[in-house]
Parts: sequence; structure tokens; C-alpha cells
Amino acid sequence: MKLISEHKVGGKTLRLVQGDITERDTDAIVNAANSALKHGGGVAGAIVRKGGDIIQEESDRIGFTSVGTAAITTAGSLHAKHVIHAVGPRMGEGQEDQKLRGAVLSSLVLAARHELKSISMPAISSGIFGFPKDRCAGILVAEAAGYLKSNPSSSLEVVEFCVLDDEAAGYFKKEIDKLGSG
Repeated sequence: MKLISEHKVGGKTLRLVQGDITERDTDAIVNAANSALKHGGGVAGAIVRKGGDIIQEESDRIGFTSVGTAAITTAGSLHAKHVIHAVGPRMGEGQEDQKLRGAVLSSLVLAARHELKSISMPAISSGIFGFPKDRCAGILVAEAAGYLKSNPSSSLEVVEFCVLDDEAAGYFKKEIDKLGSG
């Protein structure tokens, strides 16, 4: 795992790391999910393969989560305690930016509701859903920074972005660097 950037927002930490999100030991990791919460491929498939079938079983009990919202399950045998399943938009479905903002905010609110202190989030919707990585980075960083500034009493102390590829890492670093001192 490689730490790329870290920034303080209202006394809380916004962090960018590059590596495998399934290896993170934050209180929760975020899964870029589909509305049916069927975790077959991509990050979702890797999370279930490493964390165990309990994650899919709990997701099946939840059943459906609308685009722009999130649901929470346990994390099975992962280092994290929970998996937050954020349903981001597919490019071309309309109102993608608004839906992605909703998925991020829903994830942060759900983490705080469960009194979690740390969360690690991938570049939601930027894989097979086709959302441009630069726009994704801008929305995720702005939403997370805005949430931390607006909710100083939230249990969340660390909001982390965990990306695999160099291109996404570059976009996220650029967005975090724009925040300046905080």
C-alpha cells in the first residue's frame, strides 16, 4: 500500500492511497455496487472472494439499493469491520454527477450512523460503469471534504480514497492538492 497524499479538513483526515482496497483495515471499505447488490465482478467480486459468502448473503437479504444510495453489511474475513455498498451511476443513464454525489454522501452518512471512525472508498463508477476518472475524483473529493467540514461532530475521523491505477491516483491527488490548507 502506498500513501500518496494526506490533507486535514476541519481536524479530520482526507487520505489517498494506492493499492488493494480489500487489504485496508479501516472500519469500513466501500464497494462500488450495482442496485441488485450482486457482487460478481470488479471490486465487488474481489471483496466477496476475499471476505467470504456472508457478504453476498447479507446483500441478498437487503435485496435492492437505488442508484445514488448505499447499504451496509459486515465484512466477513476482511480486515475492515463493514462493507458499505455504494451504488454509483452508469454513464449514459442521466444525472450521473448528482447520483455519484448521492452515493458518496450516503456512504459517509451510513458510516457515521454506525459510529465508524474510518472509511476507505474506491473510485466509484469509474470502472465498468464508465464514469470518467477525472470527474469521479473531483466529485468524491469535493463531497468528502464538504461532509467533513459540515459535520465536525461526525464519528468519521479518516476518509480515505483507495485506487489501484496510476491514472486515477493522479486525478485524486490533483483534487486533494486543490483543497490547500484546511
